Amino acid sequence: MCWATPPGKTVVTTALHSKIRSCPPDNADWFLSGSLGPGGAITDVPVHPTPFVVGRKPNCSLCLPAPTVSGEHARISLYDDRLLITDLNSTNGTYVNGHRIERPTALNDKDLIQLADAPFRVRAQVTQTETPTQPENPYNNALALVEFDRLMSERLVVPHYQPIVDITGHSARDQSLAVKPQRSRDIVGFEVLGRSDLIGLETPDSMFQAAARLDLEVPLSRMLRWEGIRPAVDGASLPCLFVNTHPAELDQRGLIDSLHDLRRFAPGQPMTLEIHEAAITDLTAMNRLAAALRELEIGLAYDDFGAGQARLVELAEVRPDYVKFDMSLIRDIDTAHTKRQQMLNRLVTMVQELGITPLAEGIERPGELETCRQLGFALGQGFLLGKPTTFDGRFSPTDATPHAPQSDYHKKP
Repeated sequence: MCWATPPGKTVVTTALHSKIRSCPPDNADWFLSGSLGPGGAITDVPVHPTPFVVGRKPNCSLCLPAPTVSGEHARISLYDDRLLITDLNSTNGTYVNGHRIERPTALNDKDLIQLADAPFRVRAQVTQTETPTQPENPYNNALALVEFDRLMSERLVVPHYQPIVDITGHSARDQSLAVKPQRSRDIVGFEVLGRSDLIGLETPDSMFQAAARLDLEVPLSRMLRWEGIRPAVDGASLPCLFVNTHPAELDQRGLIDSLHDLRRFAPGQPMTLEIHEAAITDLTAMNRLAAALRELEIGLAYDDFGAGQARLVELAEVRPDYVKFDMSLIRDIDTAHTKRQQMLNRLVTMVQELGITPLAEGIERPGELETCRQLGFALGQGFLLGKPTTFDGRFSPTDATPHAPQSDYHKKP
């Protein structure tokens, strides 16, 4: 969304904030949820009183000082507890769930409306007025938000699978490793990575930026896991699938319920749940999750270890099956200073002494692979060992994928 602030204006006027505060939620059944300006917080604006006019003019019920929004852009009215939205001959149009409206149109809870390129979610009986600020991304525009509705309702995510390889018996001196497909017996599992073909939602990062605007990160994360194991549900025989979580899920008890659903529909599929290291802060919750995973026979992996504050206490108290060392520690490790290599070796040794399997992420060169093997890593993952690929009844781990970045959504808490 590309909004420009007119000279002498703030993105959200004092009068607007006063209008929002003067209408308590108890007096309004409907809200518009969205950002009131570039980089602004996601705010729930009461649709009250009605008729409720949205436009660029300061006297509108909701003033959006964006050059693409008309002076009086659209009117929202209340009839028999139902909302109707009418476009007021705006220049750039009013859209409901991606369709430009030409006549008064009924609105339902969770509908997506666009006033030119300003998107809002319709919400009923919202109790809180603000959620944390979400930084604006030029690629996370109104089109992506409309496409996000399709992504979720039509389940248009395209799972990709990147191999996780046993590197203990390999030496980079065997140059064939870099040019030939990995032998199937070396592959111990696949990480499930989300992709889509929808414009603006090709990567997990863009998907979750859109989801954050709509408070749908948790449903998206659950759908990515479900679609990732679908081949197993459909009868395919697969090695262990490493499935991801979003940090927001750790604050909700529904995560364990969703894992019970996965296990029920894929009772024999080996699985490991990846949790971002930075999200591991509540030992009580982690112990509860670890116990549930043991009951479900699902492994546990701590992801991106060493990317920020190393959670050494948590690592010892709630021991995972795997620790995935962040690619920032692996990048150019073969040419790194001896002290850096020694530091990494000590971390790997510590993990092994706790009975945890160390995994090196982001291996892209034979030199990195050889050094990781020498430092004691048991498993490896990265473009050298196999790029993410779709599942078509078999896996070809070295197949290239044009939009398959090494990072993924769980790495951006």
